[in-house]
Amino acid sequence: MKHFKSLSELHKARGWPMSESPLLSLITCVDTCPTTCGIPNNEYTTDFYTIAFKKVISGSLYYGRTKYDHNGGSMIYIKPGQIVELKNIKLEGSGFTIMFHRDFLNGESLHQTIKKYSFFDYETNEALHISPREEEIMWELFRKIETEYNNNQDEYSKEIILGHIEAILKYSQRFYKRQFLNRNELTGKVISQFNKAIRQYFEGGALQTDGLPTVTTIAAQLKMSPHYLSDLLRQETGRSAIDHIHSYLITEAKNLLIGADLTVAQIAYQLGFENPPYFSRLFRKETGLSPVAYRNQH
Repeated sequence: MKHFKSLSELHKARGWPMSESPLLSLITCVDTCPTTCGIPNNEYTTDFYTIAFKKVISGSLYYGRTKYDHNGGSMIYIKPGQIVELKNIKLEGSGFTIMFHRDFLNGESLHQTIKKYSFFDYETNEALHISPREEEIMWELFRKIETEYNNNQDEYSKEIILGHIEAILKYSQRFYKRQFLNRNELTGKVISQFNKAIRQYFEGGALQTDGLPTVTTIAAQLKMSPHYLSDLLRQETGRSAIDHIHSYLITEAKNLLIGADLTVAQIAYQLGFENPPYFSRLFRKETGLSPVAYRNQH
């Protein structure tokens, strides 16, 4: 299974022109565009978010091993690390794709709020089908992002672009509520439940009282044995429970390194590490850089 760490890696693999920004990419297609229009074929994972509008006429699209119902005009939301599988996808009409690396959100408010949009997770297995009027709204917001992206960018550009992306997410939430009115949402997959438990652990203050989350602690919250939880996660995502915990911690650490005036040791303690050198070793293992080097690079 292919994993794309950067947008440039994806562009190179697909034979696309290099993106203007290493952290943000915009793709549009018309009736004559390639079949998948901004989505790699087969099974893959990435380190970036994808928001796309497609008109699927045939084939199957899977997020996290769950088949999604894509008939006609629908929105697609993919988050970093999520397994996506395409089978015989055929499209028609115009579509767009917005891809932004998770690091694009570091130090920004959207870093936190994007976690609250459940359509990036596995809670529902039905695509967001939008009406013609809703489609106009999505295209209007995309065009605003495109205009800002293609103009001479200045210190306001990123904030404006992120504002339009968040507007797309807010409209998506509204449209999902409309779509699921009077329906019962389907139960989420294991990774969705796991991520929710991790968020609750951090937001509920357990980090300060109990230290770093462990697989045993999260498994107990989900009423599973640690080994069983890890086996389910490996089957569903290809990664173990401890891998997901480390990924969450490093994502939070990146945001603090960019957006907070704290020393590396202070960040380590804030994230529940009793030993700052261990935090630095884990950070280097996950990113290839020390925390100081990462901060300096950005």
